Amino acid sequence: MAKWTPKHEAPEPLEGPVVGTITGGTIVWFALFLVQLPFYGWFDDHGHTWWLWTCLAGGGLGLLGIWYVRRRDAAIKRSAREQTPATP
Repeated sequence: MAKWTPKHEAPEPLEGPVVGTITGGTIVWFALFLVQLPFYGWFDDHGHTWWLWTCLAGGGLGLLGIWYVRRRDAAIKRSAREQTPATP
């Protein structure tokens, strides 16, 4: 079996509003949890309570993600400031 080699270089990673994207996704996960919470009895009767806990876990992991991307964004900005020479 021949080893596969790429024919072109990989594109640069996309950078965008990462903090806003993660924050928005976290809000959506928590909103889904809150919307489903009044129907807990139905979910429990049908064996679908994992839907609620999945949404809660998504929101909790989203909080961790917000913390991570905010620190990452701050580190990127700090590094960019340190690399640019100060102008008098």
